[in-house]
Amino acid sequence: MTQPDLRSLIEAAYDDRSRLAAPETRAAVEQVVAALDAGQLRVADKLAGTWRTHAWIKQAILLYFALRPLETLAVGGLEFFDKVPPKRDLAAAGIRVVPPGVARYGSFLAPGCILMPGYVNIGAYVGAGTMIDTWATVGSCAQVGAGVHLSGGVGIGGVLEPAVASPVIIEDGAFIGSRCIVVEGVVVESEAVLGAGVILTASTPIVDVRGPEPQITRGRVPARAVVIPGSLPKQFPAGTYNVPCALLIGERSASTDQKTSLTEVLRTFAVQV
Repeated sequence: MTQPDLRSLIEAAYDDRSRLAAPETRAAVEQVVAALDAGQLRVADKLAGTWRTHAWIKQAILLYFALRPLETLAVGGLEFFDKVPPKRDLAAAGIRVVPPGVARYGSFLAPGCILMPGYVNIGAYVGAGTMIDTWATVGSCAQVGAGVHLSGGVGIGGVLEPAVASPVIIEDGAFIGSRCIVVEGVVVESEAVLGAGVILTASTPIVDVRGPEPQITRGRVPARAVVIPGSLPKQFPAGTYNVPCALLIGERSASTDQKTSLTEVLRTFAVQV
């Protein structure tokens, strides 16, 4: 089926679940998820510098859950009970997965990716050469670029519902430090560096402290920015308390562009990895 045909069938079935009984609708759902698994479709893509979300593809994932039965899935000596099997044919795809790392069917990992004992959920896209370190997770529909390093324990949030919501996006060459959390459709632009423990939600203040006055933005880390955890005072009925924020303290230099030199940019700004 052509992409317009797929979209028409998916959108109609999402509005009227009785249409899932039709063989052509079920085939459309399966085709979309297979295309996601192969990297032929993406939940979001960048056009003319702007990320756009394809709600109908997220709708197809939700319909896929409705179609799939719970079943026992055996992988070597491991047993799971779920609706979605893990990805297969990893060697042919050029992906290294270290036990017990799992990438779910319907996610895409480009050649050269390394998945340590972490997790990649359905609908996610991971670019070539990206490292997903131990206990790092890539949530459903998240878009992670090429040459990214997700350090140990990083949590990249999933944004599956509502279908129109933008996913979390980590652009090419970014470095996400240990135990960082990025959720709620936040965009981390290319080659940005997040120091260990940064938490970014849609409402987290990102405070640029490089100038004489702080500049506050939300939801987007600029390209090549160096960001660390911080806090801001906030008045509550019970008193003034510090609440989390992110501090934009600098920018990567040309000498720190190589992946092997990322620790140097963090040391330059006294940032924990």
